[in-house]
Amino acid sequence: MESCAIGIIGMAVMGQNFALNIARKGFRVAVFNRTPKRTQEFYQTRVKGEPIRPTYDLSEFVRALERPRKVLLMVKAGEAVDEFIKALFPFLEKGDLIIDGGNSFFRDTDRRLKEVESQKLLFLGMGISGGEYGALYGPSLMPGGHKEGYELVQDILEKAAAQVDDGPCCTYLGPGSCGHFVKMVHNGIEYAFMEAIAEIYDLLRKVFGLQAEAIAEIFSTFNALPHLNSYLVEITEKVLRYRDSEAGEPLVDLILDAAEQKGTGKWTAQVALDLGIPTPTITHSVVARSLSSFKNERTRIAQYLSSPSKTLSWSPDLLIPLADALYLAELAAFSEGFHLLCEASQAFNYNLNLPEIARIWKGGCILRALLLERIQKALLTDDVFPLFATQEFRRDVEEKLPALRKVCTLGMEYGVPLPALSSALAYFDSWRSASLPANLIQAQRDYFGAHTYRRIDKEGVFHTEWGVNGL
Repeated sequence: MESCAIGIIGMAVMGQNFALNIARKGFRVAVFNRTPKRTQEFYQTRVKGEPIRPTYDLSEFVRALERPRKVLLMVKAGEAVDEFIKALFPFLEKGDLIIDGGNSFFRDTDRRLKEVESQKLLFLGMGISGGEYGALYGPSLMPGGHKEGYELVQDILEKAAAQVDDGPCCTYLGPGSCGHFVKMVHNGIEYAFMEAIAEIYDLLRKVFGLQAEAIAEIFSTFNALPHLNSYLVEITEKVLRYRDSEAGEPLVDLILDAAEQKGTGKWTAQVALDLGIPTPTITHSVVARSLSSFKNERTRIAQYLSSPSKTLSWSPDLLIPLADALYLAELAAFSEGFHLLCEASQAFNYNLNLPEIARIWKGGCILRALLLERIQKALLTDDVFPLFATQEFRRDVEEKLPALRKVCTLGMEYGVPLPALSSALAYFDSWRSASLPANLIQAQRDYFGAHTYRRIDKEGVFHTEWGVNGL
């Protein structure tokens, strides 16, 4: 029997779809799942002549692979990854490759890379974005780790990835854990853009009393604008239009308002704080998800601390200000994310190619948007950080900032929380402030803790006995 070019472990929907994708590009694929029944069901119900070989134990699975063997783990991040890596060790040989295609924490990837190296094997940590559809028809792939490992699967991955005008949405990102780090930041940006979209939706229903169908029309208009055309805006319209057949109502109105998370957004915020990079739009979007989970408490508190209930009449004149506010929140999220990638590249010796990251996000992934074309251009032609301060974007910020301020004011006036939008506004306002009140904070720190301070009128580090002159 002919050997397979690659093997995939994990036959949940993502693993199944990616196996079909690769097989349809002309590569033979061996598949395995811890539960044999799932492998059997997949092969019997979804495989229609594709060169896919089902296997039912790890020994059989590895024997089905051509040398050097290439194994892709499509299992849940965490213990399952470690368990399968250890289980594979006895069956693999020097120069074989293991790829972790889950949403693993990058520090875990660093650890696993060393463990795999100790067995004289190769390792890639690969972020995959695009969901079930992307896995089947072409995702954005973010591999990092051993370059010689990438070269073993380069043809497979680049053909399976989404394709855009300037190439496949896959590239070797660099050494170590950089692939999973880039995917983590991708998801942090995704959190922020999703939260900003949700806040515009919340304003439209609470302040203007619009129903889901009318809000869908507004998002349809947004998606027709070059600076907002994106996958997330597109699916927002579709979600708002979807009606539950049983209840006869928009399904979105029947979904519990408690957002869940898998950890990548939280990790982004934590690492940004560790590296000292300001990411308020991303961070407050993570906070918003966490707060939403306290549904019972919010319901109780709302009984005695209610929000304003007055509504305004909707005017189409507000379409552009709302669109501009959403755009600036999206731009803030991308600016924060690429600033973090730039700093991490130096701190962790990733040597990331930032324009290439923007390029591979242009297709297949959840963040795909026309805006990434301009982001790629800005990163290629300007080394200014944050991104919004480049020549490509600074005029947009100057022209559209009043709209963001107006929308945030509207939310404050009517008691609609806008953590992402208002954080984006504070982000822009802070960066364009030549003077911030941190001088007072330094004075306070020196007063109670003798932490010292620097002066603007002379060189050196100073400490003052504040109580002598002060009180």
